[in-house]
Amino acid sequence: MKKIWLVFIALAVFLTACGGGKAQEEQGASGGNGSDANKETKIALILPEKIGVNPFFQLMDEGLRKAGEEFGVTVKTIESTDANALEQNLRSAVADKYDLIITSTFQAEDALKKLAAENPDQKFAIIDTVVDMPNVRSVVFREYEASYLMGALAGLITKSGTVGMVAADDIPLLKKYTVPFEEGLKSTNPDAKFIINYVGGANAFNDPAKAKELALLQHSQGADFIAGASAAGDFGVFEAAKEKNFYTSGQDMDHTGTDPDHIILSQLKGTDAAAYETVKAFVEGNFETGVAVDYGLKENGVGVTYVTHESATPLNPFIGQENIDKVKELKDKIVSGELTVNDPLKQQ
Repeated sequence: MKKIWLVFIALAVFLTACGGGKAQEEQGASGGNGSDANKETKIALILPEKIGVNPFFQLMDEGLRKAGEEFGVTVKTIESTDANALEQNLRSAVADKYDLIITSTFQAEDALKKLAAENPDQKFAIIDTVVDMPNVRSVVFREYEASYLMGALAGLITKSGTVGMVAADDIPLLKKYTVPFEEGLKSTNPDAKFIINYVGGANAFNDPAKAKELALLQHSQGADFIAGASAAGDFGVFEAAKEKNFYTSGQDMDHTGTDPDHIILSQLKGTDAAAYETVKAFVEGNFETGVAVDYGLKENGVGVTYVTHESATPLNPFIGQENIDKVKELKDKIVSGELTVNDPLKQQ
């Protein structure tokens, strides 16, 4: 009997040791906001479309993964094929008990409003638009400040006096690009002619063929610089520029390295920084819902290559360093408040 009790005691000690090791392992895996040491923090990014089509979402995914690595939290990007899939992906993320669910753009507004109302205790964030709900953090950009600088630079560099823009659609959101671009253009070149065409249709943000057609049309009307503002459609503008040997610019990320002879500028938008900072705020306990975080020139959240951000691509001679320096002065005035660029959406 004594031997049997000794066996039981040894077994109990063994099981206790194993149990203690497991608890330590779970605590070590925790990367959350400190509310539960044994709970791993999980953050999901639900995109309204697939990565690889629009650089805007590619950058966001990169920012999320960077934050996940640096802050030791589990992150996952989930791509959607349409509005129905987006809503279903949001529902699945709620069911899977993600601590924070991030989504993006006006495409997600309706679905997020519905899910946020149904799940008042779930924390959400949306990038690039505002959803005014008590459990949603909204992150927006002052794109119009960078658009103004791009237009001002276009006015300085055009030789023909005609500048074009191919935009995705004639909707309020795009006014933050089109209106200040023209204002900037006229500020440095009052006599410049501005041509704008919209891709439109169901695939307004993903129609390179139509965007290319419009860029060719504008070039035939004398435009020597044509800005792309049509999301994935910009790749069609780039093709037209190479074929007809005119100059162009891209959006969101630095495209100049793709074709330095023709893609000479890019208007930048830090969606990667927005995703990264959203995760950081959540992990560090600084995450606030019901507010709009606003990124502009002052916060380095938007910009223009060579003016606000360095580029690995050498400056194209068509631009000229003297023109970059002039637009840098405009940038400094906007940052200091000496020059105000109005938000077109607040003027309507």
